Amino acid sequence: MSDLDPLIHAPARLRLCAMLSVVDDAQFATVRERLDVSDSVLSKHVSALVDAGYVVARKGALDGRRTTWLALTSAGRKAFAAHVAALRAVIDATDETG
Repeated sequence: MSDLDPLIHAPARLRLCAMLSVVDDAQFATVRERLDVSDSVLSKHVSALVDAGYVVARKGALDGRRTTWLALTSAGRKAFAAHVAALRAVIDATDETG
């Protein structure tokens, strides 16, 4: 269990990292809708991941409107992959003893 990343392990952050792991980047609004959270809740999770160097947020414009784009950094991709591997190890160990 020590290989689990406590920063990623929170359910909303885990889902956020999973979403970002399969795309180059995603709009903040799209992520918010998919996670079904408020702007403030998502902002708090994004800030924690940005502070850790796992996510980068960039401001831009789309169709004349300001928007924020989110992306996993290479460190974030590595951390997410390691976290998923640790979860799989927990599951495998449970299957072996179960």
